[in-house]
Amino acid sequence: MAESQLACETRSLIPYLDLKAQYQSIKAEVDAAVMKVLESTEYVLGSEVAAFEAEFAAYSGAAHGIGVNSGTSALHLALLAAGVGPGDEAITVPYTFVATTAAIRYTGATPVFVDIDPVTYMIDVAQIEAKITPQTKAIVPVHLYGQCCDMDPILEIARRHGLAVIEDAAQAHGAEYKGRRAGSMGDMGIFSFYPGKNLGAYGEGGLVTTNNPEHDRQIRMLRNWGTEQRYFHKLKGFNYRMEGIQGAVLRVKLRHLEKWTEARRANAAIYTELLRGVVTPVALPGRRHVYHVYAILTKDRQAMTERLTAKQIQFGIHYPQPIHLMEAHADLGYKPGDFPVSESIAEQVLSLPLFPEMTREQQRSVSDTITPDLQN
Repeated sequence: MAESQLACETRSLIPYLDLKAQYQSIKAEVDAAVMKVLESTEYVLGSEVAAFEAEFAAYSGAAHGIGVNSGTSALHLALLAAGVGPGDEAITVPYTFVATTAAIRYTGATPVFVDIDPVTYMIDVAQIEAKITPQTKAIVPVHLYGQCCDMDPILEIARRHGLAVIEDAAQAHGAEYKGRRAGSMGDMGIFSFYPGKNLGAYGEGGLVTTNNPEHDRQIRMLRNWGTEQRYFHKLKGFNYRMEGIQGAVLRVKLRHLEKWTEARRANAAIYTELLRGVVTPVALPGRRHVYHVYAILTKDRQAMTERLTAKQIQFGIHYPQPIHLMEAHADLGYKPGDFPVSESIAEQVLSLPLFPEMTREQQRSVSDTITPDLQN
């Protein structure tokens, strides 16, 4: 999962993303959808959320979708539905947004880290099996930056060991692996609709996808205080419901997502052409990369960020510190050097502005600013 660590002020010549431009392009549709919710007074869950759940599940190739109030909540509930709890372990990566680890810890389970692949920055499949113990209950692969992990071997390992697979697809709306959409391959998938995501709400939002009707039923109860009938609580649940306005906004934006995704992919291709000699993202064969983040590597990030700031170009760093080295999770007992690839990438990574409305001129300005310093 990602939240942009943006630099520069909002008056920047080139923003990291341009949500104002996106809103203006769909303003009439969004305004009408919001007014419909206000007039219906279906402010929490309701018909717009239900319709969005069905539409997004279909878009992702899953049978069920359960809307919640954030991607973090989605992962928390998916883990609980998979039976993950105190004393259990869940395998994931240290190179991701902190919410991936946090959600595992919310259940009382322990995150067990596997280092990342040096090309894709996603879970190194070859290292997974060595981390499996009798306490392991789930694998949580993170589809980082908009590209899917190598899912077939992950699923095969999980089947052999009787483990659940929960796809962290918070950055991968519409990404594909061998023709299958993110969120449709594991036991469950989770998505975030934080405003900066490829499909972003006008506030917070998240969703769980699954093909398992029992997981669907359980998560629907868990998000709404453990009830199927009001005031009769079957489970120890949570207040993780999606708001009606967010469901309505997301329905509108989902209709435009494919057009925006193809614009992102086209802009990413332009960057890759402009940035020859720079370590740019690798789009693997058989996968549809949706470029939530366009991350390059630089050996002198400080100099690069100073140059971008001087030119009023926003940027992001996804992520400057792997989770195993964070003070908040020091009690897990890891130390520097335990996951060398994650640590190396964290020191070099830099996210460039990328959004559907970005112009060729803006991209050339970014390229002209960074290229002199990033020849490797």
